[in-house]
Amino acid sequence: MSRVISPFFIAVICVLLAMVTIQSGASIAKQLFPIIGPEGTTALRLGFSAAILCLVFKPWRAFPPLGQRMPIIVYGLCLGGMNILFYYAIERIPLGIAVALEFTGPLAVALLSSRRKRDLFWVACAISGIVMLLPDMKGEESLDLLGVILALGAGACWAGYILFGKKTGNQSSGGMTVALGMSVAALILVPYGAISQGGALLSWEVIPLGLLVAIMSSALPYTLEMVALRNMPAQGFSIMMSLEPAIAALAGFIILGELLTLWQWLAILLVIVASVGSSMSTTKDSN
Repeated sequence: MSRVISPFFIAVICVLLAMVTIQSGASIAKQLFPIIGPEGTTALRLGFSAAILCLVFKPWRAFPPLGQRMPIIVYGLCLGGMNILFYYAIERIPLGIAVALEFTGPLAVALLSSRRKRDLFWVACAISGIVMLLPDMKGEESLDLLGVILALGAGACWAGYILFGKKTGNQSSGGMTVALGMSVAALILVPYGAISQGGALLSWEVIPLGLLVAIMSSALPYTLEMVALRNMPAQGFSIMMSLEPAIAALAGFIILGELLTLWQWLAILLVIVASVGSSMSTTKDSN
């Protein structure tokens, strides 16, 4: 019996670990918002993550040629946009709901890869779940409309992250790709956070937490995801990531004490069902 672990099994483990760490890190990050805001938290997250990844993978040793740099730049811009928009979103709405809305990005990647008419059912599930999460402006417990829009914007960046991550991952090692992409994001958003929050970013009260958030929310999970993307198709990646809204909701409840209504849990479930169904259908099309 062979003791060699298959690349696909490794990819599955990497995705599961990435989901748990990234949502736990997001819950910790949200606790920094009252001190340094989403801008400062993003700056610390990306700055520390870029430094850690560059020290570990030394991407300058295999810097891509000029003709292959644009995908990595776009990948980094998508990564940075996903981070800052998501943090702005969870400042206004619960973590689990923000992730469910953000998940429209990978869901769209899966749906657009399929040509089966039956996938209209999964589209209907996804739309139903999103509509159920849209703010009821008359309700006392309505969601913040801007928070919803920001989460959807983060989802668009997430779609670009998956597509360009797959493309750049085929050109170089996953760790080096993440290090380069994270550096691109840090070059833009670290100065933005520093200008917004000033000397508060250098407080010893926030630096240890910022480092922890960087490791849990970026350095570790993004590296794990790049390893996974190199060993499974984008559709399979989307199937595994379907559990992330539920993991986020649980992390928000355990760490932040965020309670969701039964209606909101049902909406998250519909998004998960839509993602699993559409991704499985797309995988069948590719076989």
